Amino acid sequence: MTDADLPLEHVTIPPRTDVEGAPPGVFVLHGRGANEEDLLPIAQRLPEELFVVSLRAPDRLMGGYTWYELDLSDGGLHGSQPHSEEFRRSLDLVTESVAGAIDAYAIDPERVGLLGFSQGAIASLSLLVESPAEYAWVVALHGYLAASHADREPEGIEGKPVFVAAGSGDQVIPAGRVQASADRLRELGCDVEGETYDSAHGVGPDELADLVAWVETRLG
Repeated sequence: MTDADLPLEHVTIPPRTDVEGAPPGVFVLHGRGANEEDLLPIAQRLPEELFVVSLRAPDRLMGGYTWYELDLSDGGLHGSQPHSEEFRRSLDLVTESVAGAIDAYAIDPERVGLLGFSQGAIASLSLLVESPAEYAWVVALHGYLAASHADREPEGIEGKPVFVAAGSGDQVIPAGRVQASADRLRELGCDVEGETYDSAHGVGPDELADLVAWVETRLG
């Protein structure tokens, strides 16, 4: 189902159970080089009352898409940051797409979550810091809080639930970088859960089970 005309291409999974009133929603942001279908196997494991909107990044990259190019001026891949102009454009496109989808699909604006992997997780955490009132919870898998947002002190972020996951064998985004971002989110007052899993740059079964249980708790 891809009905609404949003700034970003997308696919949806409507609620798979009866929902009284407007359903809660989750916006899914894939990683570098993937597409809007990449994280659907994860999304399909989430609670059935969720309206899932999986967004496609705006720029092509080989066989997939990317949210931004990497700024490698600070020490190569492990010290990379998002290219600032492209990152800003993608964050704006996601924000506009979220607003359009909430209206088009009658999603409850008070119960909107973000779920991102890698670049999608980096974007998700940045969106939370920019506009904490817009998101009820965030799942950030194998990503970090971008330097452009790490020093912000946003109002209204206290108590926001965030699930952060890292991989002990992740050679793309090392676990230490993820955990440092989790610590910063705790400093800001977020309710951060999650851990480092015995995995590389991907979502293993233990991580998937934990994040699904965590989202179920958020929806009550």
